[in-house]
Amino acid sequence: MDTQQFHEMEAKCTRENLPRCAAACPIHVDARGIMAAVRKGDFSKGYALFARTAPFPGIISRVCDHPCQEACKRVEAGGGLAINALERACRDFNAKPLIKNNLIPNKDKKVAVVGAGISGLTVALNLSYKGYKLTVFDASREFGGRLLKIPEATLPRQIIADDFEILTKLGVQAKFGVTVGNTDGADVLFNDLLAEFDAVYLGLGQIKAADFALGLELDSDGCIRIDPVTLGTSNPKVFAGGSYRQDSSELSLINAVSDGKSAAVSIDRVLQGAGATLHTNRTNEGPQPTRLFTSMEGIEPLPVVSMVDPGEGYTREEATEEAERCLDCQCAECMKLCEYMQHYKAPPRTLAMWIFKNMSGVGGHKFNQLMNSCSMCRLCESVCQDDFSMADISREARETLVSIGKMPPSAFDFALQDLKYSNSDAFAMAKHEPGFSKSEIMFYPGCQLSGSAPGQVISVYSFLRKKIKDGVGLMLGCCGAQADWAGEKETFAETIQSIKAEWERMGKPKVILGCPTCVMIFKNNMPDISAEFLCSFIDRIGLPEIPPAESYTLALHDSCTTRYEREIQDSVRNILRQLGHNIEEFKTSRELTECCGFGGLMQISNKDLAHRVVDRRINESDKDYVTYCAMCRDNFTNRGKKTYHLLDLIFTDETGKIAARPPVGYSQRHENRARLKTTLLREIWGEAVQDRQAPVKLVISDKLSSLMEDSLIMVSDLQQVVDYAERTGNKLQNTVNGHFLASYKPAFVTYWVEYSAGEDGFVVHDAYSHRIVINATDHGITPEQPGQCPVFSSLT
Repeated sequence: MDTQQFHEMEAKCTRENLPRCAAACPIHVDARGIMAAVRKGDFSKGYALFARTAPFPGIISRVCDHPCQEACKRVEAGGGLAINALERACRDFNAKPLIKNNLIPNKDKKVAVVGAGISGLTVALNLSYKGYKLTVFDASREFGGRLLKIPEATLPRQIIADDFEILTKLGVQAKFGVTVGNTDGADVLFNDLLAEFDAVYLGLGQIKAADFALGLELDSDGCIRIDPVTLGTSNPKVFAGGSYRQDSSELSLINAVSDGKSAAVSIDRVLQGAGATLHTNRTNEGPQPTRLFTSMEGIEPLPVVSMVDPGEGYTREEATEEAERCLDCQCAECMKLCEYMQHYKAPPRTLAMWIFKNMSGVGGHKFNQLMNSCSMCRLCESVCQDDFSMADISREARETLVSIGKMPPSAFDFALQDLKYSNSDAFAMAKHEPGFSKSEIMFYPGCQLSGSAPGQVISVYSFLRKKIKDGVGLMLGCCGAQADWAGEKETFAETIQSIKAEWERMGKPKVILGCPTCVMIFKNNMPDISAEFLCSFIDRIGLPEIPPAESYTLALHDSCTTRYEREIQDSVRNILRQLGHNIEEFKTSRELTECCGFGGLMQISNKDLAHRVVDRRINESDKDYVTYCAMCRDNFTNRGKKTYHLLDLIFTDETGKIAARPPVGYSQRHENRARLKTTLLREIWGEAVQDRQAPVKLVISDKLSSLMEDSLIMVSDLQQVVDYAERTGNKLQNTVNGHFLASYKPAFVTYWVEYSAGEDGFVVHDAYSHRIVINATDHGITPEQPGQCPVFSSLT
């Protein structure tokens, strides 16, 4: 992913888009921030926020035509906020002097402003702050233009005087009572202004330019032709705007102010010799569309708060109450549901930037764990109106770091070793049904269902053999999801190719998949293979004969990997109803379902976060749970929630009794897979399978077993350590308690065991591991090789 592709991707996140009020405002007043301040009773902060973008805040707070109010999202639930009235309240109750902008040293360039209306004075103010010398020309006797025609009750003259006082302080010169033009009656010739000043702004009000004979290009209506973006005219020194550009029936003060701000930007660029960039980076000026999404779900309609005295405006209490109606518009739909985003306290766009920097090596790779902690469940994509997906950038980043050798080998080593085991001779196989040389269908249960519920795999295969008369093949192995999530493209591609090769060898039968993750791997990477999810297949061909069983109300958890697979979701619900059970739906189900913490290998890279993800889900209902993903069932069960796999409800014992299976750990999964293969070969294919050599027998307490599970240490790992230590004598002994300490490094992880000899095997007292790889070349040392144990001279 290059920079352009990243920016295209991050642009899908609309969280930083302006709220509708600020987007509709041509000068983008931060109405959302003002409302937040007023809600807290901090009118001074609200006024400071207002004045940050409004050049004459007292005036604008009284007479703004407030396009923000019509655009306000609250229109959909009780009426738009009275934003302008609240701006006035901020001015009325302000108790602090405004902090003035820092002045830039004076420049020798001079600018003339013709017309003392609000747009011309905005130009004068903004350019004066930049150090230019400003002179305002007007036929009247004071600043204000058409503002002076507004009744005193609406716009007190003292407010006008207070706002315009800053112009005098900045040294703006005023030449009142003069007319400007190239006519005999003009007091000042326009051509003379062009000769004397470096730039000129025309804020002529509603007067036709033809009356002044300014020598500028006119349109068909006799008006000055003005560039709508830069406000430039046919003369590169002359700019124009304000109410001159407006229809007399739709005069807008705030649009005139916006013109003044835009013209000041253009004039500043011209005077700094950057006239060629006049059209560059102007998209944030004036009203603009916004894609910001704000959910209205659960929003109670509330009417606009009335004023006791409209002439006096809101009281403090009324203003605070009205500000409470603000929805504080911002898109946080994904953050509300994603524990990953909540854990890192950052919105998706920020997380994406961190991940992109990590992938690019900017500042090193300090965000590796953040990058590797995303579950890739695509919930963010599902709730986002623009399909922003953290999964895509997380996968791309992982693949990039793997390809350039910057992904720590130990990051996902545990998962990759599990994949390697599942596709080794210990578990993998592919066979036609006994007595058949071809298969109509082939059952592929997947590694996780086989590791969690080997008995159910056997039951399913027996059921399929009874239902399908033209041969049911069986293939054991892993689909490679771990490699895909880990960014190991080469390993993943090899796994896919291996599956395809076996499928072709089996005669290209239709594949019945027992795992929802396998469903998506096959669908996205092996579209030429006809495949169907087991539960959908059972729903279609009919359930097995099931003894009458008690009816339950179960909370149904959908698998995140099949969040968009409506047919699968419907089949699961149909089966549960056929079984006589009632379904409790989560608020976030189907396409909005949440992850169990296994996806994306989250529980490998960040187990604390994975536990938070699981705990959040299992605390959403007091009912027992049911799901159709083995890992979801195991993760929920391992955290104490009674959870059934759908197959547990279909394939019961002879009495129809439904029993919840106990938790299954990593070590037990390996053992279950190996035992499943052995059992199938012996009992179904009648093969004589030699028992595996009995491993070193270990005695491990429940407490230590739990710690090992959290630390991703399996019993087989410790058996290798003890076996190695006992065979080679490469171990240390504690002379105080007689315990031995030994280590072994089969691949990237070094395992340590403290143990002693017992009557019924070796007693394990402690176990730990470290997943660290030292670059020997960089450090000038000889690295520890796999299978070696460091030799210590003493034990401390």
